[in-house]
This record gives sequence, structure tokens and C-alpha cells, in this order.
Amino acid sequence: MRFARVGEIGAERPVVWRADTCFDLGSITSDIDGAFLASDGIAKTRAALDAGALPRTDVAGLRRGAPVVRPGAVVCIGMNYAAHAAESGAAPPKVPVMFLKTPNTVAGPDDDVTIPRGSSKTDWEVELGIVIGRRTSYLDKPGDSVDHIAGYTVANDVSERSFQLEQSGGQWSKGKCALGFNPTGPWLVPAEDLDVGDLRLRSWVNGQPRQDSSTADMIFDVHTLIWHLSQYMVLEPGDLVLTGTPEGVALSGRFDYLRAGDVVEIEIEGLGRQRQTFVDAPGVSASAAQGCDDSRGLGGRTR
Repeated sequence: MRFARVGEIGAERPVVWRADTCFDLGSITSDIDGAFLASDGIAKTRAALDAGALPRTDVAGLRRGAPVVRPGAVVCIGMNYAAHAAESGAAPPKVPVMFLKTPNTVAGPDDDVTIPRGSSKTDWEVELGIVIGRRTSYLDKPGDSVDHIAGYTVANDVSERSFQLEQSGGQWSKGKCALGFNPTGPWLVPAEDLDVGDLRLRSWVNGQPRQDSSTADMIFDVHTLIWHLSQYMVLEPGDLVLTGTPEGVALSGRFDYLRAGDVVEIEIEGLGRQRQTFVDAPGVSASAAQGCDDSRGLGGRTR
């Protein structure tokens, strides 16, 4: 099964795919949100599909929204791939590094992404996203996470590296929280339907390969991450946890940072592909944006 939300912003409706057929979920839920996940909505959907109780629906040409309603929290893990830590100029962490994105960063997988005013170092990051299915607090061991994960999705942890590292005051979230900086989806795949231990993650900029790695290279696996986070915070149904990005981002110094007109595509095996066009912020002309981008062509290495 693959859950999705389709339609214009603010008017999305829930659907589910089984193989190549799409079904309307309106008889089960008005939306794919924390309440749906916490009430065994995935199991109810599976039973309804098995019984032939859901009507088929045509979603051709419709916008794809984020597969879960705006979460209460977006919790992110930094430097969870050793090679990415190295290209960032840091040693691999001994414990998970956590930071937050605001919920309004979550956008549809193909929505345009606005480059913030004053940005010269906007970057891409393909990441595996974990969607929480049950209230999660003080888990006893990593294996207990299995019962608290609803499913998985694709996320682009868009980052502004100057804001994140040079203007941050020591915290990362300034560079992570611009509106729409977290394209998510296209699908939510139930945890029982996908083994995420060794999935290929890839990204492209203007059709040119950038990242190409596997979730097998994560320093901390998904169950360890959820167990660890539960010792410090309460995760609620519908919350989104991003698990870190592999090497191959602009921060490495090997690639240019993004500018208006660039197209980023990211994909995770079994979870689908997304595509965003990056655009200037309102009131920022193309010439002004180009003038403030002193890192273009130099890689803009920040550390």
C-alpha cells in the first residue's frame, strides 16, 4: 500500500494505492493525519481493500501533497552518514545529533521551493523520513520502536548553509526553517510493507547526479533513532523524523549551491521520487539574487 494526499493546497483528499490502482479513502477518513494513524487507520485501510470496500478513483493530473497532514513536530538528525559528516568537516557523532524544523516547512513533493531573501547557500538533502504512528516516550530498547512507526516517506531537508552555520549562534535551525524547506512524499508506505535497512537514496540537480548512497550506511538506524529521541521528548502520531543525508551536497565544496531556476530531484527506492523547481523570494530580482551569490562556481565551502 502507498498512502497519498492529492489536490490543491489546503484542499487535499486522502487516497491509497495498491499496486497500480488508486482508491478513495473518504469512507474511512477525511485526511491522513495523526488521528488516522493512531486509530489503526492503516490496518482498517488494508482490511477495506481486502474486502473490496473502497471505490477506485482517478487522480491523473492532480497535485501531490505531502502524504501526511502538517505534523506537530519535524525532528531531524544531523550527520547520520559518516561520509556526509566528513564532507561537512566533522567527525562522525557518537550520539545522534538532533535539530528541529518548523511544521510549515512541510510541502508537497513537487511544489516550488522559495530561496530565502539574502540566501547564497541553499542546499539539497535527500532523506528517509519516519512517520510516527503512536505516542512515543521512554522506550525501553530500540526494538520497541517497531510498534511506534507508522511508515516511511521521502523528504528533502532543504538547508541554507550560511544561515545554518555562519549566522546561527551555534544552533542549526535558522538555516532549516524557511517556508517550504521540507518537500515530503509522494507516498507514505506502511512500515510493515518496506524493509528500510538497505534502500538506495539518490539526488540530482538539473539532471546531474549528486547523492547516491544507501540507508545501510546510516550511523544510527531507524529503531535506534526513535528509541533515543524518546528519552528526550514525546513523539506524537503524525510527527515526522528525518534521518540524515548522505554525502553529495553543495556543502561539500564539490557542487554549486542552488539558484532560481534550478531543478532538484530526489528519490528513495520503494518510496518514490519528487521534483522541485527553486524560485526567488517575492521582491528579489534575478539579477539581485545572482549578485548576492558570491559562492557560485566556488563550491562555497563553509567549513
